[in-house]
Amino acid sequence: MRLLWRVCAAVVICSAAAGYATAQSVTVNTAAGKAIPFDPDKSLGSSLDILAAREFERVFSPATIQQSLSAGWGPISYRQNTELTIAAWHWNPAGSWSDPQHKSGYFTGSADPPGDPKSDLRASYGYPLPHRGNTRNGGASHGFSRLTDGDPGTYWKSNPYLSSKFTQESDSLHPQWIVVDFGAPQPIDALRIAWADPYATRFLVQYWSGGDDPMNRPLAGLWSTFPQGEFSGQSGGDRIVRLSREPVRTRFLRIWMTESSGTCDSHGSSDPRNCVGYAASEISAGNFSSDGKFVDLVKHVAGENQTATYVSSIDPWHSEADLSSGQIQTGFDLFFKSGYTNHLPAMVPVSLLYGTPEDSAAEMAYLEKRGYPVSYVEMGEEPDGQFMLPEDYGALYLEWASALHRVDAQLKLGGPVFEGVNEDIKVWPDGGGKTSWLGRFVDYLKAHHRLDDLSFVSFEHYPIAPCDVNWSDLYREPEWTRTVLEAWREDGVPESVPLMNTESNLSWELTEPMQDVMAALWLADSVGSFFEFGGQVYYHSPIQPEPLRQGCRGYSTYGNFIADADLNIKQYSSQYFASRMINFDWVQHGAGVHRFFPAVSDVRDEAGNTLVTAYAVARPDGEWSLLLVNKDAGNSHTLRIRFSDGTLNSQRHFDGPIRATTFGAEQYVWHPDGAKSHADPDGPAAVSSLEARPDTPFTLPRASITVLRGKIQ
Repeated sequence: MRLLWRVCAAVVICSAAAGYATAQSVTVNTAAGKAIPFDPDKSLGSSLDILAAREFERVFSPATIQQSLSAGWGPISYRQNTELTIAAWHWNPAGSWSDPQHKSGYFTGSADPPGDPKSDLRASYGYPLPHRGNTRNGGASHGFSRLTDGDPGTYWKSNPYLSSKFTQESDSLHPQWIVVDFGAPQPIDALRIAWADPYATRFLVQYWSGGDDPMNRPLAGLWSTFPQGEFSGQSGGDRIVRLSREPVRTRFLRIWMTESSGTCDSHGSSDPRNCVGYAASEISAGNFSSDGKFVDLVKHVAGENQTATYVSSIDPWHSEADLSSGQIQTGFDLFFKSGYTNHLPAMVPVSLLYGTPEDSAAEMAYLEKRGYPVSYVEMGEEPDGQFMLPEDYGALYLEWASALHRVDAQLKLGGPVFEGVNEDIKVWPDGGGKTSWLGRFVDYLKAHHRLDDLSFVSFEHYPIAPCDVNWSDLYREPEWTRTVLEAWREDGVPESVPLMNTESNLSWELTEPMQDVMAALWLADSVGSFFEFGGQVYYHSPIQPEPLRQGCRGYSTYGNFIADADLNIKQYSSQYFASRMINFDWVQHGAGVHRFFPAVSDVRDEAGNTLVTAYAVARPDGEWSLLLVNKDAGNSHTLRIRFSDGTLNSQRHFDGPIRATTFGAEQYVWHPDGAKSHADPDGPAAVSSLEARPDTPFTLPRASITVLRGKIQ
């Protein structure tokens, strides 16, 4: 079969090709107004994420770096992961504590590079926050809330940078909150809060009426204040309060805090950050029995089996003893000197949700003193996934932007680094009823006359739930891309602000279809549709190999390689071959600005699904390059390719020598077999040359990606 394939060429033009008489078409719109300029060395990249300690040295070995770069991606994005585990990030182990005597408080990394190369920043670490209030956000033994851990000596505290001292706004504009999830509806008419310092002097206690989760479905219900749930002039302490005469059945309870006592927490008055915001050591809720006794329905244990709580923000205070050494963030010196940056400016993050503006400013000063080229700075990591309200993120964003621009006014800052979504992100309504997260963030910047501080909007793209991946999802990828990009513009992001997909893959967790040829087709379609619908920068994740391991529906891995537990690369993944076709056949890295043109296909199935998608590029070398994705798993499709600007007699075609590269089901088949899962055949792409004429039909093999490159008449 493969021998016949080589004889008949990668893209079949044999005179006996079946279906020629009824050939369908792809038409490229070459009108000048449709051209979208982009430079692959700025627009098509990859990313480097957190690493397990045992994998660290192997990932940075010269052989692994060379293999990783061979996928062809250009710029790289350094992915921050510490904020996802609710940890402070020490990007530089050398620095100073706000409380040096106890090696605790707020850490600021040193902005001065070490004089000895042996002291280069090779690794950095996370410090899980001791005053956390979220129950199930990573962090192993640190992954539980202090609000329901049963220990009166621990407490949650909100982020001091959201207080009026730092925002220069009333605390009522940045209400801080606690949500308790009982797991199932319970009769609630009483609450006990063991306040710490500082405590809330004014707050509301509310219940959720709705059938869905208010954290993930914020528009599916309504928060209502208990009949006796409004409190003011409070003095802290630990007491039980009645919320209503009769119990209200609800699964979720919310404490909405708008005024602070300003008293100092257990760390003392020497640092003003210790004396702002809100803190509580334990939450209990339930009802009164018939004999007047309080029945607590909250489970108080130190672990993730506790009653779940979520909070608006967390104080980044921590100590040297909180170090977590199991997972490593790459050190900046190693990152920039390793070769992974491809000698191109890199996107770097700053810690915002659980950091300080002083530390982030020191980070950028360090990079500039080293002379490392930085393209963009991402502010924080997935505030939507941490349930942060957009106005809170906006306040932090502006505080950080001011600090960073004092270091360098030319830094290009952006965010919010949304976690992977396929539609606009919704949040509890504000006072005006507005529910769009990004829309409210943009409004916040505008209201403060600071929209110019937003140089780009970034988000992650993981469109399919890991256990629900089906071949038919390929038909939906272009529409998912269109929907989310259009949503960001409708939310008020100016056309002058680029939209960037800074981390992406088929799914956010491992799933066996990631290794199937489907994943390659998805990647080609995802990249092409991203540019078609107005995206400017696309990063595919990750660049480095990861071990093959158990995922949903079978063994799998992220990215470009099939590797063992020691990261020895055994085979290339289907996405590796797709990556090379995108980066070496479709575009030309190092050549400068390309022009992307939209293309329309009329190849559809009976249900109306578009079976062939097409993405056209005019390259700087004068050639046209057409990326074609045949999503029909069982059939090839013969078609004609036209280029037209829509004017009379403007139709043109490929003419002369054409280079054809195809990769698909004929070249790659994944065989799931537990830890021995492998591909056979395992590539490479089929490459051929052909002589095209205006009437030449092209046949795309089933389940394949094809790049045609040549001149047009």
